[in-house]
Order: sequence, then C-alpha cells, then structure tokens
Amino acid sequence: MAGPLWPRNRRGSTDEALIRSVYEEHGNALLAYATRLTGDRAAAEDIVQETLIRAWRHSDALVNGKGSVRGWLLTVARNIITDRYRAKAARPAEVAETGATPPVEADHSDAVVDAMTVLGALDALSPEHRDVLTELYYREHSVAEAADRLGIPAGTVKSRSHYALKALRETFREGSGRPGSPARPAGLREVVA
Repeated sequence: MAGPLWPRNRRGSTDEALIRSVYEEHGNALLAYATRLTGDRAAAEDIVQETLIRAWRHSDALVNGKGSVRGWLLTVARNIITDRYRAKAARPAEVAETGATPPVEADHSDAVVDAMTVLGALDALSPEHRDVLTELYYREHSVAEAADRLGIPAGTVKSRSHYALKALRETFREGSGRPGSPARPAGLREVVA
C-alpha cells in the first residue's frame, strides 16, 4: 500500500497548497509573535504548528475575503496561547520530589505494618513476658524501674526479657520463610537479633 490511507481529492491538494503558501507568507511573523508572547521558542513552534493545523481545518476562513489572513492567524495563535496558560493555571503546580524537597506527607505504611507485626508477635508471648518487654522497650524503663513497676525482682525482669526476646526471635525466624507471616520489622532488628 504505497499511497495515503484516505483518498486525495482536489480540495485536499488545494488546501495543502493554500497552507504552504500561508506558511511561506506568514510563518516567520507568526513565529515571532508566538515567541514574543510565550518567551519560549520551542513552545512558539508548537503554537505555529497548531495554528496552521487549525487554518487547514478552516481553510474556507482564509479564502472568504473577510478580513486579513495574518490577522486571523495571529488571533488563532493568541487564543491557543491563552488556552494553554489557562489550562496550566487550572492544574496545581508540579513539584519534583528530591532529597531536598521531601513529599508533603510522608508514607507511614511501613511503620503501620511494623507496628502490626510487633503487636501480633507480642500477643503470642505470655502476659509476664509481654509486660516485661513493654516496660523495658516501649516505656523505656531501666531494669530496676521495670522491677518496681511490675513488683518482681530485677533478676526476674532480666530472665523474662531474655526468654521473651528469644521467643520473638523464634517467631520472626519461623515467619520469614512463609508468605503472609510476620517478617522482622526494622525497629526490632537490633532488639531481637
């Protein structure tokens, strides 16, 4: 299939010749006008191209003898520029995320998943072990403070924390190979490692 996908008629070839002549006569002035309004040569070239496409679609407006062709082209170009600025103003400004400009709202999903994993693992512990870990790691009490709060000797706090951490390690070790089971959250790596 060597030819175009649509049949060419006389009007199509006449329109192409008209647009070529319009571009040759008014293209430079149109480009200068669009560049002056946009301040950007590449954007101005796009405006000129869009203007010529609209001229091709409305070629009867160019040959009807009403008004000047250049005036019509400049008006179309100005309208295209106005439409683009309005469309750009209607959208929120685009801001690239970099290290210097972090996202407006940090993604906290990892912290939520970690908290759920830890709570699930703590639920598997005995109440005595869970209470010791809560006092030591969540409330950040010393062994002596935890012993006073729980009403047990300091040696018992140390022993229960040892066995509680061992049970947590085992829970996370077992869960690391199965889909859907708890993985070791980042915050507990140094505690249970």
